[in-house]
Amino acid sequence: MTERMMQVLKTKVLIIGAGTGGYVAGIRCGQLGLDTVLVDGGDGLGGTCLNVGCIPSKAIIHAAGKFETVAKAAGGGTLGITAAQPAIDLKQTVAWKDGIVRKLNAGVAALLKKAKVKVIKGWAAFEDAKTCVVKTEDGDIRITAEHVILATGSEPVELPFLPFGGDVISSTEALSLSDMPKKLVVVGGGYIGLELGIAFRKLGAEVAIVEMAERILPLYDKALTDPVAKWLETHGVELHLGARAGGFGDGKLSITTRDGEPLQLDADKVLVTVGRKPRTQGWGLENMGVAMAGPFVKIDQRCATSMKNVWAVGDLTGEPMLAHKGSAQGEVVAEIIAGHDRVFDPVTIAAVCFTEPEIVSAGLGPNDVAGRDDVIQSVFPFAAIGRALAIEAGEDGGFVRVIASKADHRLLGIQAVGQHVSELSNSFAQMLEMGAVLEDVAGTIHVHPTLGEAFHEASLRALGHAIHI
Repeated sequence: MTERMMQVLKTKVLIIGAGTGGYVAGIRCGQLGLDTVLVDGGDGLGGTCLNVGCIPSKAIIHAAGKFETVAKAAGGGTLGITAAQPAIDLKQTVAWKDGIVRKLNAGVAALLKKAKVKVIKGWAAFEDAKTCVVKTEDGDIRITAEHVILATGSEPVELPFLPFGGDVISSTEALSLSDMPKKLVVVGGGYIGLELGIAFRKLGAEVAIVEMAERILPLYDKALTDPVAKWLETHGVELHLGARAGGFGDGKLSITTRDGEPLQLDADKVLVTVGRKPRTQGWGLENMGVAMAGPFVKIDQRCATSMKNVWAVGDLTGEPMLAHKGSAQGEVVAEIIAGHDRVFDPVTIAAVCFTEPEIVSAGLGPNDVAGRDDVIQSVFPFAAIGRALAIEAGEDGGFVRVIASKADHRLLGIQAVGQHVSELSNSFAQMLEMGAVLEDVAGTIHVHPTLGEAFHEASLRALGHAIHI
């Protein structure tokens, strides 16, 4: 297409990427009356999280939990309930998951339309900091903007000796398999690998996990990860810790064990989950003149890059690479562009592993305060919580832990491991964000019977007067 025929757009705000950072920024810009164009070049509206990440993985995890419940009932009964042996048609499960994604896609599209955001589907290539050409099905569009928000997200890290393709898959392909693998080997024992590995084990696959570190979930302290390790052990998941993966061929993955011994693992599928990296290639970042911080785009507390009126949010800007961080940054940037005085300076960004059982961490953990004598740490087990026992959530070693300052009792960190504890994460984050002290939690009447009572009791215990232990 010639330059003369190319469609040209001018806008106040141009957003690149329609994930949880980009689309939220778009909606907020629209609400604030800013002329906004959103370019969706990746996974679709909602980005990785909605299409091939958080949402579909939780749907598959939910289905796996239901399957496991029926399987328990078939294997001799549970809670007096018996059932026939379950079977799964993974195509139908994936179709149900896809229906959820479509519904949420349509919801995001409707919200953007309501906010009067112009959405363009295509891949952008920047010529300079404020100008890009978007290749669409209907031809190229040149867009110039006063403000640019970069929200290109992240992508799975590929191992050079295990390139994606065929039976070597990333989390994206794992969430759309048409048949259940008999033998699944997961390379990488972080939260993505464990979430999916556990789900496939519940669905009946034989699962092995290969992790370079000496334990699973190496970013979390051992007490938090021990209940997950116990679940893996009791459910026959093969763990190879301190091990390195090698090549894959003829249905066998080569690994080197902790002792340096070569080993061949049978595998129908090899799921590689060794991390994610910012999506910095292929859209002209190098032509924008923005400073980098390692592999990430460097930003300040306003999410501003080193180039005037170019902003960046989400996974592109560094750890933690979490959807809710990107959304919060997107709102901040939209409000700054609209003239509000905002900074992105959260006290904490809580993180959840949807493993079995689930893990939550907010604020400082034990490793962060190791050796300090100016903090109080207190743990309360779910085994002493009535609600946990009544929903079979009290027998797996789960607990809530609080870490607070000795001097003024200010909460510094809160962690939990146990079934359904993801739903406590917002309470933890809220207390930290408000600058709560132990007495604030102790003085809040917690509803009985709920799992949240463990947070109350952990705080009471830190003050020296827990009731139920």
